[in-house]
Amino acid sequence: MKRASGQAMGMMMGQVSTLGDTPAAAGGVTVSGDVVVPEAGRRSLAAPDWRRRLQLALAGVWLLDAVLQYQSAMFARGFPQMLKASAAGNPAVVARPITWSAGIIGHHVVALNAVFAGIQLALGLGIAWRPTVRIALGASIGWALAVWWLGEGLGGVLTASASPVSGAPGPAIMYALLAVLLWPVAEGRPSPFAAGRAIGAHTARALWLILWGSLAFFALTPMSRAPQAVSRMISDMADGQPGWLAWADSHTASALSRHGLTASAVLAAAFIIVALGVWLPRPAARAALILALVVAAAIWVAEGFGGILTGSGTDPSSAPLLALLAAAYWPGRGITPSCSRPRGDNAVTGPAWLEGTAQ
Repeated sequence: MKRASGQAMGMMMGQVSTLGDTPAAAGGVTVSGDVVVPEAGRRSLAAPDWRRRLQLALAGVWLLDAVLQYQSAMFARGFPQMLKASAAGNPAVVARPITWSAGIIGHHVVALNAVFAGIQLALGLGIAWRPTVRIALGASIGWALAVWWLGEGLGGVLTASASPVSGAPGPAIMYALLAVLLWPVAEGRPSPFAAGRAIGAHTARALWLILWGSLAFFALTPMSRAPQAVSRMISDMADGQPGWLAWADSHTASALSRHGLTASAVLAAAFIIVALGVWLPRPAARAALILALVVAAAIWVAEGFGGILTGSGTDPSSAPLLALLAAAYWPGRGITPSCSRPRGDNAVTGPAWLEGTAQ
């Protein structure tokens, strides 16, 4: 009797072992040993694809914004005064709501700033958590547009002083743009880059052209190309910075003194090349995107890293978002019509050196 039971047990173990060696059985795959994991579980354990990594990077920027919003300076009277200053030079229809909201915030600065910081914290965590990514991205669009108007004065695009060196067209509008481009969809449209999966490659390229074309326009406005304009903007960013960064900004400003037209022309030329680059064949497009990353890095240094090291910066400014946008337009190995399909040879991918770490 014991021998029969042992034989039966051996047969059962053999069947389990056989099942573990045949992933196709019951639609499962072997992860380790004799453990069978369903196909859905295998996908959930897989490394995030390129678009998901970009979403996580966007979540990280929102969390950085929340941390900066919790700085002690944001709970003081200087915060609503900074918001009110963004109304200067704007048409009355834009400036009056800014002044009105800044006045309300000034009367309740501690409570309302805590709410603002909490909203940004919730947006970052919501984008980072898969089940709430759509809700958080949708909410981030509305919040970003409100901040763009009431907190940044529409990035100064309606004033005479808008310049890419000072952050135009404003970081907030880029948060909204990234949320649209990185929107998760069950059946993505054919696109050679992640930014086109939700809205299509042609629409995504058009938005890229508008953004970088506007930067070229702002670089060539009379205020931006004045002899001392670029130098003055960079030197103003040095106030309150750590010694090494203040030294870098001061020396850069000194080198560009009385060369505003040349600096503006070089920037505009770079912006135009980048704007048109995504329409070019893949090798040329990648070269243009590398140029975009270099220009974004140079602008970020000129901006003093958005003032995040001064104790009074509210965000890292526009340059990191420009870099994140460039990563979203990086052309992968091929085109895929569906993001629900497992990644293969024709899936949209990011830079090869990053993709290699996930395989």
